[in-house]
Amino acid sequence: MHTASALQVLVLPGWQNSGPDHWQSRWEALYGYQRVEQHDWQRPKSGDWNIQLEEAILATPETQAIVLVAHSLGCQLVARWASHSQHGHRVQAALLVAPPDVETEHNRHLLPSWQPIALQRLPFASVVLASTNDPFCSLARAHSMAMHWGAQFEDLGALGHINSDSGLGDWAAGHQVLQRLIAQTSTD
Repeated sequence: MHTASALQVLVLPGWQNSGPDHWQSRWEALYGYQRVEQHDWQRPKSGDWNIQLEEAILATPETQAIVLVAHSLGCQLVARWASHSQHGHRVQAALLVAPPDVETEHNRHLLPSWQPIALQRLPFASVVLASTNDPFCSLARAHSMAMHWGAQFEDLGALGHINSDSGLGDWAAGHQVLQRLIAQTSTD
């Protein structure tokens, strides 16, 4: 099993970043996880975001396993990055929370560089967590993405977009899912 120092958890917020009350920000403060910063959170361009993730992966020592914790557009980033990068083998696992449907009529205009959704099987273990009342993605669409990505899927019930508006605080239940995923995928 990897020791804590042999594990790098990279946090991938979605469009407009994750504010101080978001569970991702709280996890960074509580557990020392590292956020992958983007140049432009307001007008996200998939190519730019891919480069930032690739640089964060390459900056991580090869002795450290990498786990990705993505929310919203960060989930689409993981899928797009994995479809193009030669470094997917560096990632041990990914927690993908509330992936948005970027192909809806509304989102096609707002996020043109994010279509089509990358729907290839991910080269690492992953879990998709979704909500029954997410305004940015139906549960059925989130489940479909999970199936294409080869990810486990969990329906969390009515939690909205699973963000700071959901009132999750430190979101201990979500962190337990992450810890379980890490334990399931750790090697000696």
